[in-house]
Amino acid sequence: MSEAFLVEAARLLGPKGLTTDPDDMAAWLTDWRGRYTGAALALASPASTEEVSGLVRLCARHGVPIVPQGGNSGMSGGATPFETGREIVLSLRRMNRITALDVAGRTATCEAGVILQVLHEAAEKEGLRFPLTLGGKGSATIGGLVSTNAGGTQVLRHGSMRALVLGIEAVLADGSVLDLLTPLKKDNRGFDLKQVLIGSEGTLGIVTAATLRLSPGIAGRSVMWAGTASLHDARSLLLLAEDMAPGLVEGFEVLPQHSLEAVQAYLPDTRAPLAGPHVWHALIELVTDDAETADRLPDIAERLLASAFERGLIADATIAASEDQAERLWLIRETISPAERALGPAMQHDISVPVEKMPAFVEAAVPRLEADWPGTRAVCFGHLGDGNVHFHVIAPEGADRAEWESGDGKAISAQVHDMVTAWGGSISAEHGIGRLKRDELARLADPAMLATMRAIKQALDPKGLLNPGKLV
Repeated sequence: MSEAFLVEAARLLGPKGLTTDPDDMAAWLTDWRGRYTGAALALASPASTEEVSGLVRLCARHGVPIVPQGGNSGMSGGATPFETGREIVLSLRRMNRITALDVAGRTATCEAGVILQVLHEAAEKEGLRFPLTLGGKGSATIGGLVSTNAGGTQVLRHGSMRALVLGIEAVLADGSVLDLLTPLKKDNRGFDLKQVLIGSEGTLGIVTAATLRLSPGIAGRSVMWAGTASLHDARSLLLLAEDMAPGLVEGFEVLPQHSLEAVQAYLPDTRAPLAGPHVWHALIELVTDDAETADRLPDIAERLLASAFERGLIADATIAASEDQAERLWLIRETISPAERALGPAMQHDISVPVEKMPAFVEAAVPRLEADWPGTRAVCFGHLGDGNVHFHVIAPEGADRAEWESGDGKAISAQVHDMVTAWGGSISAEHGIGRLKRDELARLADPAMLATMRAIKQALDPKGLLNPGKLV
């Protein structure tokens, strides 16, 4: 049956659309973190929604499971096949057209394979922008971002992908095409099906295109870096910024001294933004699309930092004097994940708790874990403004990666997730569930929520062929 399927798939997709060559498939079979490596029957790369629909119908007829994959930059193993070799990997990299960019309506319609950075550049040429960015913008695709409900560093002002997706096109498990691309501000015809598909990680349908909300281009921005003594002070600094610069705070990221030093070791040319070490660092970005406000931004930033000094919230700070300096400050933040990964094995958690509780949670969780697991180092960094930090627990020096991750590391993750749940939080804030957290979701999630998700999965994918073994 596999041979018959491959013959028909090759006829449908052509030589550019299907390969079984192990060398050609190798890069698509291991996740970004290197935690999962699988095998695949074939790598399919359709060039149109019609080809995706035909392929899904073919897979349904032959019982071949499908693993959709975007830029392969996910953090939870949600786009990696299992080791059986029965699945096909479905890449939409050839579907990479921005089919419409409506300047007056401030929308863009993109095929799923469009790279995030390409969309940024296209919008910028029209004096607009797509206000979602992340470290993997050079490889992350629109389809992947929609399917995982990606967040990034601008959620504080603009929201995650859920807030930015106005319309969607998807191929369902039977090969039918759900066309909801037309953006309507008001549409009360029952369920909002696009929201069901956003964040479903390819388990309910394959996103082939999306209509996205664009924002006016940036008229001015001010990027600041401040050193502070505690996460509580950083939280107070955020509230002060929102009071003194209402509607202008687009980014507010925090990182400990350890993360800054890790980046400096990873990128030796990186200079510390401030003269001395600080327990915590805050990266703050104010943005406006109004020319008059842009002229006042430097004064707003200076008054903000002066007020923070007077209140004892910060010990030192700097304001980027140019776009180049601003980008270098953001490069530090965006390099933390690869820099931490270079230090050795670590259990990496993408968690959230109510925003106001985050400082207290970190103060309670970090010493508890380090005491319970001698030799480990707990490091938290990320989006303090929306209650989401990346909580990494680094293995003791000299630990064998595979042995530690499957033993102590697994127990550490369970402990982190237990604490997050006890604090009313989420074990996945923006990276998804995938393979990595599927069992933990089943262990900790509300039973009614799980039952509802499973019922929806059964209704939309009764044969279980869409990204099986992920999420639910």
